[in-house]
Amino acid sequence: MTRTFCFLFAVLFFVPGVLAQTEGDHFNAGLYGNLLRLEPGDVNLAGVGARVSFNVVPIVQLEAESACNFDQAYSTPFHGPSGTVSIATTNFRSVDALFGPKLETNRGPVRLFVTAKGGFINFLLSAAPATIGSYTSSFGVRGANAYAVVYPGGGAEAFWGPIGVRVDIGDEIYFNNGGHNNLKVAFGPTIRF
Repeated sequence: MTRTFCFLFAVLFFVPGVLAQTEGDHFNAGLYGNLLRLEPGDVNLAGVGARVSFNVVPIVQLEAESACNFDQAYSTPFHGPSGTVSIATTNFRSVDALFGPKLETNRGPVRLFVTAKGGFINFLLSAAPATIGSYTSSFGVRGANAYAVVYPGGGAEAFWGPIGVRVDIGDEIYFNNGGHNNLKVAFGPTIRF
């Protein structure tokens, strides 16, 4: 485990500096809002996330991201004389973490990209409110609710100087008795250094 951590540390922090080009951006960071549509049950989860990426060569970046998707509220209509609607919360949320390469067009204010990442997703079912402690404790992937994930996707980034906007769409496939395809859409600001 220690060797793996040291290797990832070296890849993330030393290799990009050695291989970085002399002009352009070397490091990107951003926040995003996302929608994750889980197919078994047609559940839509919305949340927020963050990502960082480092250039290895001008068109290849190594990228890490994580998102926390919040409780879903749903409504149930009653078809009786009162015609009321009941709104409830599922207490179901998820946390994911992904890492992998991003291949992008080389230069210009608008860049197209494709990505293939791997990682995990952890499903949480709790009536307790979400806190920083519950978010960080969800990274203990030993629980029965954590599953391996493969994420192929793509999108576009538009930059005005160092500030930009990014949109991606992909298939977050988690494995629990076979693969489960789930639409993931993310949108948010990004900055490049």
